[in-house]
Amino acid sequence: MKQVIQELKQYLLSGVSFAIPFIASGGILIAVAIAFAPMGETGPDFSNSPVLAHILSIGEAAFTLLLPVLAGYISYAIAGKPGLVAGFVGGYFASLPHEVAGRSANAGFLGALLAGLAAGYMVRWIKRLPVHKLLRPIMPILIIPILSALAIGTLMFFVSLPIANIMVSLDTWLRSMQASGSVALAMVLGAMIAFDMGGPVNKTAFFFGASMIEQGNYLVMGAVAAAICTPPLGMGLATFLSRRLWTEEQRESGIAAFGMGMIGITEGAIPFAAAEPIKVIPCIMAGSMTASVIAMLGGVGGHAPHGGPIVLPVVDHRFMYVVAIIAGTAVTALAINALKTFTANARESNV
Repeated sequence: MKQVIQELKQYLLSGVSFAIPFIASGGILIAVAIAFAPMGETGPDFSNSPVLAHILSIGEAAFTLLLPVLAGYISYAIAGKPGLVAGFVGGYFASLPHEVAGRSANAGFLGALLAGLAAGYMVRWIKRLPVHKLLRPIMPILIIPILSALAIGTLMFFVSLPIANIMVSLDTWLRSMQASGSVALAMVLGAMIAFDMGGPVNKTAFFFGASMIEQGNYLVMGAVAAAICTPPLGMGLATFLSRRLWTEEQRESGIAAFGMGMIGITEGAIPFAAAEPIKVIPCIMAGSMTASVIAMLGGVGGHAPHGGPIVLPVVDHRFMYVVAIIAGTAVTALAINALKTFTANARESNV
């Protein structure tokens, strides 16, 4: 069992290593565009900045390729080149939005992990099937890609569509929670924002906060804005505080994550979560919940549908907004480092 888990971790790390340049370059380009664009009532305003808008579109293009690349190279790590097509197709479907009841949702980061693993193991199984010697030369370049792409594409279609329906139900649930208390709502929003880092659950919480702005309720978006940035900021801080716990590649990702957190790009935490989801996701959820609750209790109001320190000029109660972000970042960093230290010590004691 331990060997299976170790192999699975290696497959995920392989996919992450190929995805990191897309996250870093896309995130930095988006950060540059947002940082220099004037902040309007609806977020960064690019209407009078065509150069910044162009930079933003390039960064978004890199981010669009993120999920297919992540899934594709997880599959590649498991099954080699024949697994690339199915992995990329599955990752594409994970990023493809579905319209349900006027809302758009996709399978996101977690869907891409599922697609990559399913594609890789399926292709590995197909490769082991006995075939006639005349078919062997075309198996890896034609037959395996076609069969596996059809299977994984169909699987992701049936996975993504129910997720879209679930997201609509979550939005309805969030609206019903407004009457149950601000702290409970803030905790739920913070957990949702961090759970899949830009995926469908994250987007549901974000768009809920944005819709509250239109109704004159700025506290919800204030809580969401504080929660958005703490996953990448916290993971970045963690690599600075305990460098021995992290590989050189992860420390470099930490620098990029910290920069993305400053301008509210939650996806900066994806390289860490993809490599160690069971450890990282609970820690970033705890940090985002902390930030969200403090912002809600502090009366932080977000007037722009965006998050992170970059929206400070359009936030009410700015001091409490900064306190919320710092607290959430610290909780994330300390929690993940403590967990990694504990597991490392436990592993050494068992040797």
